[in-house]
Amino acid sequence: MSRNAKINTLLLFLVAALAVLPLALGLGDDKEEPFTGADAQAESAITELKPDYEPWFSPLYEPPSGEVESALFALQAALGAGVLAYYFGVRKGRRQGAAQAASTSATATVGASAAAPEA
Repeated sequence: MSRNAKINTLLLFLVAALAVLPLALGLGDDKEEPFTGADAQAESAITELKPDYEPWFSPLYEPPSGEVESALFALQAALGAGVLAYYFGVRKGRRQGAAQAASTSATATVGASAAAPEA
């Protein structure tokens, strides 16, 4: 197993542990909704500290349910990951293309100088 494969395997296990450990350890069992987002936690903290608080603005679009909201968030994350993957792929491709062009031109230059008669 190569060094990169070992590192990738280790990273995969770490990500899996980050996903499974909170569930296995029962973190958040004392809460009504154990894994709510930061927005919901902030809203409940604000209403607890200052019950007469009025928001400055309202959302442009209010999803009909939590499932739709989660799906839109997942779609946003997937699109962002796709854009990042495209960027890094193009960047790597350009770098590999430049390296290949440099090695091809170096080979052509060596071949041309070897074939050229000396004066």
